[in-house]
Amino acid sequence: MAKRYNPPISYRLREIPVKQIKVWHDAQARKLDREGIAELARSIKTEGLQNPPMVQKESKNSYLLMSGQRRLAALKRLGAKKIPVLLLTQGTKYDLNNAKAASVVENLHRNKMDTKDMTTACVYLAESVGKNKAAKYLGISQQTLKKYLGFAGVPDRLKEYVPKQLSRDDATRLYNAVLNVSKAIQIAEKIIPLDQRLRKQYLYQLAKSPKSSHMKLLKKAKVGLLQHKVTLELNKGNARKLQSLAARNDLDVTGMAKKIVSEYLKRR
Repeated sequence: MAKRYNPPISYRLREIPVKQIKVWHDAQARKLDREGIAELARSIKTEGLQNPPMVQKESKNSYLLMSGQRRLAALKRLGAKKIPVLLLTQGTKYDLNNAKAASVVENLHRNKMDTKDMTTACVYLAESVGKNKAAKYLGISQQTLKKYLGFAGVPDRLKEYVPKQLSRDDATRLYNAVLNVSKAIQIAEKIIPLDQRLRKQYLYQLAKSPKSSHMKLLKKAKVGLLQHKVTLELNKGNARKLQSLAARNDLDVTGMAKKIVSEYLKRR
């Protein structure tokens, strides 16, 4: 069974060569800004290292970085050959996938993440420990996780419809609106015959009301396609008449035009 990320931590202080510490490229939750690292390096140089990076042993001369990616980068900038670290004991170390995931989570909670970095981290976590655990450990809802994942988070069963029957955007919007994969598949089968404009409006209505029936959503989608704004071009004579009517009714020209059209349609 996979371990949770918040067990009672047990570690011992060790000093190890910097070159033996491994940072996973796919587990780095954000790119480190040079200016921030330079500032941290100056702080460490003047005040010392207050909180050593945390690592766990991978093999004889290899250690996996669990937290402290910025501190490690700052120490490398200072030219450190050996650094103090907090080495997790055998009893509290993580298995490989959870170790990488824990490193991502630590970076997410420590640093300000932009949308692109958060998306990258969410995709990695979902693939490493599953979507349920990823959402739980990040402290976000399943719905929020799915938005960050985008098309990468769409189940394979739904991806099979792309691109011949559904677009990537269609599949993503459908899955974001419906939590149940089987239900999403059923809806996909129903909306595939619709033209693209109607399908787009259907998915918009589905997102607003995911529990509505197919027929109700289809009806709302068709209503949503109706054109509500119409531009009319009048000749000079009719334009003057409209302006005169508007003045007599104490309305602006647009308001008068709306009134005329509305009254005409009521009589039809």
